[in-house]
Amino acid sequence: MFKIDVTPGVAWVEIPEADLRILCGCPADTIKHLIRRGLVRPTVVKGVACETGPNAILLSDVMVQGGDFANLAEFPVLQMFYRQGMLLPGHPNNTGIKPMLIGGRERVEAQMQYIFRGNYGLISEEEILAAGVPANQAHQMMRLKLRFAFGRIAHPRDLLDGVALGEGSVEIRPGVELRRLRPNVFEFRAGQEALEVDLNLGAFQTYECPYSLGATQFPREYFAVVHLGEGDGWDIRRATMGSIVVYQGKINLVDAGPNLSASLRALGVGVNEIEGVFVTHSHDDHIAGLTTLMRADRRVKFFAVPMVRAAVTKKLAALLDIEERDFSSYFNVVDLRLGEWNNLDGMEVKPVFSPHPVETTIFHFRALAEGGYRSYAHFADVVGLKTLAGMITDDPSKPGLDRSLYDQIVADYAEPSDIKKIDIGGGMIHGEATDFTSDHSSRIILAHTSLPLTREQKRIGSGSSFGSVDVLIPSHRDFLSRAAFHFLADHLSGVPAPELGGLLNGPVVTFNPESILLRGGNQHDRIYLLLTGLVELLDEESDFRAELSAGAFLGEMSGLQDMPALETIRALSFVQALALPADLYRAFIMRHDLFAGISRLFETREFLSRTWLLGDVVSTGTLNAIAKNAKTIRVAAGMQIDQAAPAVYLIETGRISRILGEKLLESLGPGDFFGEERAVFDVPVIASFKCDTEVVLYQLPTSQLGEIPNVRWKLFETFGRRTSVEPSACQLDGRNLLKWHDEYSVHIQWIDMQHRRLFASANRVLDAVERKTEVGEVAEALSKLVDYTRYHFQAEEELLHGYQYPAELGHSRAHAGLVAQVEELQSRIAGGASIPADEILAFLHGWIVKHILIEDRRYGEFLNERGVF
Repeated sequence: MFKIDVTPGVAWVEIPEADLRILCGCPADTIKHLIRRGLVRPTVVKGVACETGPNAILLSDVMVQGGDFANLAEFPVLQMFYRQGMLLPGHPNNTGIKPMLIGGRERVEAQMQYIFRGNYGLISEEEILAAGVPANQAHQMMRLKLRFAFGRIAHPRDLLDGVALGEGSVEIRPGVELRRLRPNVFEFRAGQEALEVDLNLGAFQTYECPYSLGATQFPREYFAVVHLGEGDGWDIRRATMGSIVVYQGKINLVDAGPNLSASLRALGVGVNEIEGVFVTHSHDDHIAGLTTLMRADRRVKFFAVPMVRAAVTKKLAALLDIEERDFSSYFNVVDLRLGEWNNLDGMEVKPVFSPHPVETTIFHFRALAEGGYRSYAHFADVVGLKTLAGMITDDPSKPGLDRSLYDQIVADYAEPSDIKKIDIGGGMIHGEATDFTSDHSSRIILAHTSLPLTREQKRIGSGSSFGSVDVLIPSHRDFLSRAAFHFLADHLSGVPAPELGGLLNGPVVTFNPESILLRGGNQHDRIYLLLTGLVELLDEESDFRAELSAGAFLGEMSGLQDMPALETIRALSFVQALALPADLYRAFIMRHDLFAGISRLFETREFLSRTWLLGDVVSTGTLNAIAKNAKTIRVAAGMQIDQAAPAVYLIETGRISRILGEKLLESLGPGDFFGEERAVFDVPVIASFKCDTEVVLYQLPTSQLGEIPNVRWKLFETFGRRTSVEPSACQLDGRNLLKWHDEYSVHIQWIDMQHRRLFASANRVLDAVERKTEVGEVAEALSKLVDYTRYHFQAEEELLHGYQYPAELGHSRAHAGLVAQVEELQSRIAGGASIPADEILAFLHGWIVKHILIEDRRYGEFLNERGVF
């Protein structure tokens, strides 16, 4: 038995005697790391060419680390199935032993559902109809989907073994045991041998990119295309197929592939500069970078047709164990009309249906210029016409493709553009360059392949290196000055716009990657307003670092106070910044009587900017807004924190113990935070927080934090890490709580997730009763339980109606009866009745648990048989 540390957060464990090769951790592009380390390589088995690789995956306990997905098993599973041949009929590696997914039960179930959605997208005609597709088109799409699926929607449980880790050791193969030592730390044991695997990332550590990207910079043109990558999910030299479309200086992505943060950094683009993302489809090599965009100060626009948006949200909801409706908390969703030109502030985009196993569109972009339109077409994940022709059938009852739809696809492929980027990956689900031999586009770029271009392909189209730019309409405007004005106006609110001209008259300077803008401890005569690119802030007195992007003021307070810089600031990419003379800025601030207000914010803002929660790509203006509303609280040693008010509490000084019963769960110090579960996610606070020393806290406004995607994401990440390891019991620390058991599952992931949320909401009611809080708080908790129950019942009833569940009417009547019962309880509490906690526990147990066990489990099997999991 031996272990290889592949890259931070990823390890390889091999136990030859048990024929086990376990990939431990699977963030984006893990397969590329394994190829680079020689753990995945070409081989021949019994005369058949294939690859080596893992046959089991150990999942991370946490869903997200360092702002990126921690568990993306889609490509490793595809590699096992097809490149190793473990699923191929007659292949020598298809021995009948299924690959394994190992992890906490919820993580395994989430991965199964996420892989399921990654394979098929929307899994029924009913779901396609619910996404707004007309009935005749929905039927054609489902026929085509079934043809790609060889006639059957199969759940990953049919192809993968799921092994759930519990409290003790689990035998994963004869003689091989695995157990969790602590969160994300595991021990393998075979005979007398044992080894430990730690999947946790360190502080400020992120998952590594498997390929190198040179630093480059591009001008913010009027209308241009910047090329992010032309590779595929197996290319170890290049990023996957993606582009940036620049319009009027604003940056929009076309797809968000793996290691997007590395690509943006290499291009000198900060995440706060991204206006929106156009999404073609839901495969990991095109959406794995969405978490990078969730780290912006605002919700980035998400452009897609409703069927693609539905497929993406269902996949991410499964992966992250969130509600589909929560997707809009991280993105500003903009639905596009399929097959039509959508006008987006002057730039027009037309999404066109593209045949694929999951819902997919190709995109045409255009903008009006002298002499007519200039255009760009992005054809990600198309399918070769020869393959499609083999799917044509005139029988509408069989999986396949109507000839009329095939003819339309041929015409859609042929629509010319000034620049057209096409998928030439080949095989069953990717395109062929030869389909574009007679294409009349001015320039064709060949993409989505890990293979060198053939002579024939080179005659059809060109390649494009990372960061290269095709300018369609050049700019004669200064878009950076526009950005500088908006940043200044936001930061210095109240100053008349014309008076900002004196500051805007400063030069825009460019810094090369790894240049020092400000050196800690040194005087400086310039304050910088960051306009493009990323910088890192290095604290002079600790190991703390933070990344900042567009909108950040660098060296503002030390410049205002004519003091040495408090930190070193280095460029991580090409950086452009407005240089503000420090003496001019000081005079401007004094003239407008802003110094006192800025100084009052200084200490709070500086502290906030150095914390993990708020130090990452949060602009100065956003920090100011939070600092203005932060409330300082002092608590004596030995006291417990009163969390009656929903808030996030950030520790400035002192230490706090997070305790459950008599067990110490976590020790918190300066920069740590708590309160996210109730303040943001509205679940009861089960653990208590005791001050080990005198403590100074900042009580932060949750309304603001919840609206900043990157902060909400970190709160979600912490919430997931903490709740994944908290024990659950009906009697916990002397308190009555409902406990979820696996036997309650209806084997439909999002329904199970909502049922668990019902348990959490019910426990909040019990928590309020146990603490003998005011009647109003109990009533409020009960009201939220009722609201969520109504939402859940409606979603459940819509699902059953869509699949024509025979007992639909009776189930709806049962829901009405349950709502009436809890409304009666509401009335009693509102009327001042004192109801014992054990009585409420018994009521809620019968109200929720019995309904799930008896009523909901009845429809579970019915829907499972129809491919709903």
